[in-house]
Amino acid sequence: MKVIVFGATGMVGQGVLRECLIDPGIERVVVVGRSPTGVRNAKLTEIIHDDFTDYAAIEPQLTGFDACFFCLGVSSIGMGEERYRHLTYDITLAAAATLAKFNPQMTFVYVTGAGTDSTEQGSRMWARIKGKTENDLFKLPFKAAYMFRPGAIQPLHGARSKTAWVQAVYATTWPLWSVLRRISPRLVTSTEQIGRAMIRVAREGYRRKVLEMEDINSL
Repeated sequence: MKVIVFGATGMVGQGVLRECLIDPGIERVVVVGRSPTGVRNAKLTEIIHDDFTDYAAIEPQLTGFDACFFCLGVSSIGMGEERYRHLTYDITLAAAATLAKFNPQMTFVYVTGAGTDSTEQGSRMWARIKGKTENDLFKLPFKAAYMFRPGAIQPLHGARSKTAWVQAVYATTWPLWSVLRRISPRLVTSTEQIGRAMIRVAREGYRRKVLEMEDINSL
């Protein structure tokens, strides 16, 4: 497979990128981001791009892919609805619409979150916007689209949150995570498991289009 990854410098994206690079069935990985990942690998190509609402300048480099793993995301804490919608919905749909235009054979996998509101009518702002994002991704002419809804995520193999206070929480609670993953597979997953599950879904498909924690951990 040839895959393209968005959000490879974030915690989840770091894990997904690692799994793509060590998977022998993936021959090429292209990362689109605003800053370099710092990773060196013969399979990896990085495209540095600033405007995540307009891909006209790099369209020739966005063709020929079998899968996209879209891991870009921000916390809604302290953020107004208009700003959060731009960073979540507008940016995701801009990238997805461009990729669908040039890669109709592609499987698009999007990381949302546990509690996403598919009705778009609930009281939680972030959940409504995530729900609309999911719903509109399903309308695009991809071969297939899957929504991953992880909850608590254990960062493995050096993956780190870009948010300082979140990383501090992970560091202080690290001894508990492996135990929690074993006893609560419906509540906790890992960056490694998300990456492996994304690759498997892109390669083989899955019986459900929206994957909750238990689905992710079963793959």
